Amino acid sequence: MRVLVTGGCGYIGSATARYMRAQGLEVVVVDDLSEGHRSAWDGTVEIFDLLDLSHLRGYTSRMGPFDGVVHFAARAYVGESVEQPLRYWRANLLPVLHLAEALPGVPIVFSSTCAVYGSPDRESLKETLPIDPVNPYGATKAAAERLLADRAGAGMGGFAALRYFNACGASADGRHGEDHRPENHLLPRAIAAALGRLAEPMQVFGTDWETPDGTCVRDYIHVDDLASAHLAALRHLAAGGDSLTLNLGTGRGHSVLEVLDAVSEAAGNAVPWESAPRRPGDPARLVADASQARSVLGWEPAMPALADCVASAVRWHREHPNGYPA
Repeated sequence: MRVLVTGGCGYIGSATARYMRAQGLEVVVVDDLSEGHRSAWDGTVEIFDLLDLSHLRGYTSRMGPFDGVVHFAARAYVGESVEQPLRYWRANLLPVLHLAEALPGVPIVFSSTCAVYGSPDRESLKETLPIDPVNPYGATKAAAERLLADRAGAGMGGFAALRYFNACGASADGRHGEDHRPENHLLPRAIAAALGRLAEPMQVFGTDWETPDGTCVRDYIHVDDLASAHLAALRHLAAGGDSLTLNLGTGRGHSVLEVLDAVSEAAGNAVPWESAPRRPGDPARLVADASQARSVLGWEPAMPALADCVASAVRWHREHPNGYPA
């Protein structure tokens, strides 16, 4: 199979590109390097912005045909989306439309999110729940899912929308990990705090949520498990399978304080932290019911334990104090 991976120099995108290549696929990567790192992917990269439809059309015409697209390129910060909604609508929706136009009939595996559900009062979330995002980030992903569903309904190409919960961890060989600039994600910030790399204690946004210890609860899934799910979804579509929407998570919820405890254990140092106000757009609890992915794709997380995910991340951050090379 010949696959186009957009955002293939990003955290999840590069992990998936490497995994697919290791499984024998021919992987072609596009990235504008606004979020990703060139050294996260050791293959060739075409560097351009997917907002440039004419460039995309020329590139796909020159490089095609493709058996599938795996689309990661997007902005993914909840707080930033509340502050800059127009930027998010432009960055997260238009590239999907452009890919659909430039690659008619080609199946698309789409990087979606559990943020499309909003804040349902449920122990775990099933794909049958109503879509009710509470922030622009989730709203843009929900709109992209609808766009792909309409495209598929018109017979213009199938899709798989994969709703991630919280990606985490680093590669088994210790060469690749999570590196965002600025870094707003809980796990890498907690590791930086434990390793003494933050000037001040890290902030925990809200300790008064309606959860067992008052902090937000999330479902943490290793990045390599996400990668294997993308390949399974792509093969499902390539074999003529129906379009689908699936949750990707472990089904286990962990609070912010539980994550900090796991980081402290793995790093050998306590995580210094302080309480801060809740962030706009944050739900209290997001935990996956991923039984559909297991049933339809035969997919199972290979590393479901939080401690193992955290240990792999701590190793990478300890050995890469400055992240990827500039």
